[in-house]
Amino acid sequence: MTQAENDSRAWTLVDEGWGRRAVDFSTLSEPANCREYVALHHLLSVDAGDRLLDVACGAGLAIELGCLRGAQCAGIDASKRLVEVARFRNPGSDIRVGDMHRLPWEDGAFDVVTSFRGIWGTTPDAVAEIGRVLRPGGRLGLTVWGHIKVSPGAWALSPFQLASKDKVDNQAAMVSLGRPGAGEGLLESCGFVHVRRVEVPFVWEFADPDLFARALASTGPAYEAIENVGEEAFYDAAVDEARRHLRANLPLRAEINVVGYLARNAPEEEMEA
Repeated sequence: MTQAENDSRAWTLVDEGWGRRAVDFSTLSEPANCREYVALHHLLSVDAGDRLLDVACGAGLAIELGCLRGAQCAGIDASKRLVEVARFRNPGSDIRVGDMHRLPWEDGAFDVVTSFRGIWGTTPDAVAEIGRVLRPGGRLGLTVWGHIKVSPGAWALSPFQLASKDKVDNQAAMVSLGRPGAGEGLLESCGFVHVRRVEVPFVWEFADPDLFARALASTGPAYEAIENVGEEAFYDAAVDEARRHLRANLPLRAEINVVGYLARNAPEEEMEA
């Protein structure tokens, strides 16, 4: 079985991890991503008239922000429960449940494609499929986790290490696109040009340790840890870790390195060549 076939089968399982607490994720965790979403939209010059697709769109907050810039937005995610929230937020947008390796749109349907930490080192074939639905010369913007270990807020991700060793090893493979040269090489191999690596702001902020633990527990990597140690142990570990970072009269703050890749789909004349 090819990697693409494995990835295609795996997408149907995503709702178990990411969708089980869709409301918590969309209201407690995702709003902290706004800096990341706004920054990438700005770098891509998303504007009125753009046809924009967000791949792995989750609960649709990035789509909502794209619509506010005047874009005509669409999205796809593997979690049916997150898509339900995304559609609720964006009733005028074309948001579908599906596999990012088999996008249900025609060739060249979009001017801009984004994906916010939705394309992984373990899903490289999705990049070629993005190139298919992006018009020649169209703009692509991806974000991925960067150098987590040196990030001031790396502590916030440490409860994910409670997952089984094979799941932790897979998490490391997933974030490999943040390594210097990795994302650039993948995009160029899929025919993208003018590839540029940029730093993207990303900060989690929470009012208290309990709210942090509840937000973290709504994510896919947390589900893998919870499968291994149980709900209560994960929650307690997250609360204990957060308490070590409390500062009087200030929110909990976890700044984590996120890398962006900006690129253009090859112009039509280059595709024909």
